[in-house]
Amino acid sequence: MSLRLAALRLVLRWFARPRLARVVTPDAARADFDRFARHLPAPPFLLDLPGRQAPHLHRITAGPVGDHAVILWLHGGAYVAGRPVTHAGMLGRLSRLSRLEVYAPDYRLAPEHPAPAAFDDARAAHARLMAGGWAPGQVILGGDSAGGGLALALLADLCVRGLRPAGLVAFSPWTDLAMTGDSLRTHAAADPLLPAARMEEAVAMIRGDLPPGDPRLSPLYARYDAPPPVLIQVGDDEILLDDSRRMADVLRAAGGEVRLEVWPCAPHVWQIFDGWLPEARAALRQAAAFARQLAPGASR
Repeated sequence: MSLRLAALRLVLRWFARPRLARVVTPDAARADFDRFARHLPAPPFLLDLPGRQAPHLHRITAGPVGDHAVILWLHGGAYVAGRPVTHAGMLGRLSRLSRLEVYAPDYRLAPEHPAPAAFDDARAAHARLMAGGWAPGQVILGGDSAGGGLALALLADLCVRGLRPAGLVAFSPWTDLAMTGDSLRTHAAADPLLPAARMEEAVAMIRGDLPPGDPRLSPLYARYDAPPPVLIQVGDDEILLDDSRRMADVLRAAGGEVRLEVWPCAPHVWQIFDGWLPEARAALRQAAAFARQLAPGASR
């Protein structure tokens, strides 16, 4: 563990987690996320171009990119906060390292737009890429936290419909809104960022009329038809660790190839701290290398 990571864990535990534990409204959570994102470093030549059609599909790059594949990334924020702009620094670095364009939809958020609104917008974003000339096998799905779960839900849907993507990258995905993972309890004190006590409240705001085990919300319960390769990165003391472990088991049981990386002492979606943490850059390098290997024409 680097000294910077040790310092970050203290800051998260003393300030960020208590704030998440007491924030009252979605608007306050969104304002906090926006303020936090303004302090994140950005890679050189970062370009974030929002599309004109709602939900706006942001094109994010930070240097030269190829035209043989593209990443469709779904941002995190517990389905109630976050925007493509809050993740632009991390996604710009991923684009720079992978030399692939990243597209990120500004999908609708709960509680104003409960499930399945986010899933429907993710599906629409993928359809927009198809209409723009990308083939299913040229699209690499990705997402962090709630967005990681959303990407995995979209993966199941696309495989069933014969639109199998090239693969998927997920950072600390939230895959089980039924909250049956043991790590929600066993890691409740250890997780430096996420307050386990707020999870049930968040699910109530998000799910609308859907049961928490609906595969559009909880991809852990989805059916996967010959899934493509998947990379999952998660911290070893996250409350969502079992969401990643069990998701990997489900994908492997369906015949998929899964690389599950459990990083010691890494907080939830530590990759967003690129520019501050050496562990963030190292994780993004591995994710970018994985994405490059998935691109059509890459040597396996």
